Amino acid sequence: MQVGDWTWTWWFGLLLGAVPLLVLAVWDGNDAFYQAAFALRRRRRRQHGSSHGKLPPLPPGHMGIPLLGETVAMLWYFKVIRCPDGFIAAKKRKYGEGVGMYRTHLFGSPTILVCLPDVNRFVLQSPDSFGISWPSPELLGLASMFNAEGSKHTRIRGFIVAALSQPKSLGNIARVTQPRVVAALQSWAAKGTIVARTEIRKVMFECICEIFISMKPSPLTEKMNKWYVGLIGGIRALPLDLPGTSHNHARKCRRKLNMVFQEELEKRKKRANSNSSLGGEEDYDDLMSGLMQMEDERGMKLSDDEVVDNIVSLVLGGYESTSSAVLWAAYHLAKSPDVLAKLRDENAAMSQDKNSNFIDRDDISKMKYTAKVVEETIRMANISPMVSRVTRRDDIEYGGYTIPRGWQVVVWLRSIHTDEKYYTDPLTFNPDRWAKPPKAGTNQVFGAGNRTCPGNMLSRLNISIMLHHLSLGYEWELLNPDAEVDYIPSPMPVDGTPMAFRKLSTNT
Repeated sequence: MQVGDWTWTWWFGLLLGAVPLLVLAVWDGNDAFYQAAFALRRRRRRQHGSSHGKLPPLPPGHMGIPLLGETVAMLWYFKVIRCPDGFIAAKKRKYGEGVGMYRTHLFGSPTILVCLPDVNRFVLQSPDSFGISWPSPELLGLASMFNAEGSKHTRIRGFIVAALSQPKSLGNIARVTQPRVVAALQSWAAKGTIVARTEIRKVMFECICEIFISMKPSPLTEKMNKWYVGLIGGIRALPLDLPGTSHNHARKCRRKLNMVFQEELEKRKKRANSNSSLGGEEDYDDLMSGLMQMEDERGMKLSDDEVVDNIVSLVLGGYESTSSAVLWAAYHLAKSPDVLAKLRDENAAMSQDKNSNFIDRDDISKMKYTAKVVEETIRMANISPMVSRVTRRDDIEYGGYTIPRGWQVVVWLRSIHTDEKYYTDPLTFNPDRWAKPPKAGTNQVFGAGNRTCPGNMLSRLNISIMLHHLSLGYEWELLNPDAEVDYIPSPMPVDGTPMAFRKLSTNT
């Protein structure tokens, strides 16, 4: 063999040996770095004689590749193969189901992922240990309730709960919502074919605008609806503020919405001053007015920025989750004729006892099967599949593992609601499963602890109203029943769910 041949053989052998080593270094380097850093922290703790003793190890898992971590793997399950439960299932198979917490690296941060009822509850009900964490907090308003902590969060949330959950408030909301819902359904039937996602979002947005800010439908609200769609698209997107990205578009939409609500705020202040000088009273009775008037124990009101940040974000939370749930209710009912028949029967019986086509809060509380359909819809929809926190105090020990200070903690709510240990045949739409209460801690669709969604009663009410009028007066058919589902930013059929929609025939 000639010298040149030996040279090529040597280089070829080196390449065969070096490439696997390089791949291994890239794959395990990130995980080794974080484990080494944590080991150094444990060593320093022992050297300083910490009163807390020896730190338990990190939870099992893997930190993925440098910079990206396991974000690409998660997106693979969510966006490519459209199997969001596979990401957690793979970890359970590899590291054990009973662990309930795994180390990983998501959205640019070292992360502890938690996915068991008791672990989720521990994180969500420990506000002193785990602070709020959003990938892009500015999109939800830096001064809003969604980012506020401590006494400020408690005060604003308390006001929202009182405004949206008291019997009188819910009764008023039912009266305001129903005429608009009935008119919308009539218009859908006149069209014959609708894109359900667009139409449901529109009517729910109009309802929330009237309830929260006393704003009637107009060309401006149509623009606002589009800006909110853009804002939603960026909330769970990668926070890359580059032209053409979802995040960049969402920031622009947020600025436009801020300007609209700032103008509304100034208009209300001028009107209030005018009424005051004439001896009149405040003529707005809505959520925005309440935010402007609320005071803390020292008599201090929210600043203008706080009012705007809160009302922009509350409108978002108020209509987006409800419109998504209503769409999924219509979707599942179209595929479940037996469930729809039982829903029709109950709502027809309720309607026969009334002189009006409208129902009130007391009527809704009596419709037990409708309530089961609502709960099953919310469970399967998983509008918020995960929430984020960040460890704010010294390393936290739980279940034999350490959650390091400064790490992101992702509470994977979806994994509970789709786990067959808690819900038999979990991916089947079955309202009758709610004849018995779920196991403690396994229903976390609205979160838990002091950040449980303050609008959960409003959401249930609006879904029930839509189901009542849908089931009594209309029938619909999915035009693409096998459409794939997008799971980011929230679960939704990719085609927007086109439907054939018509008035209910007399022989149905």
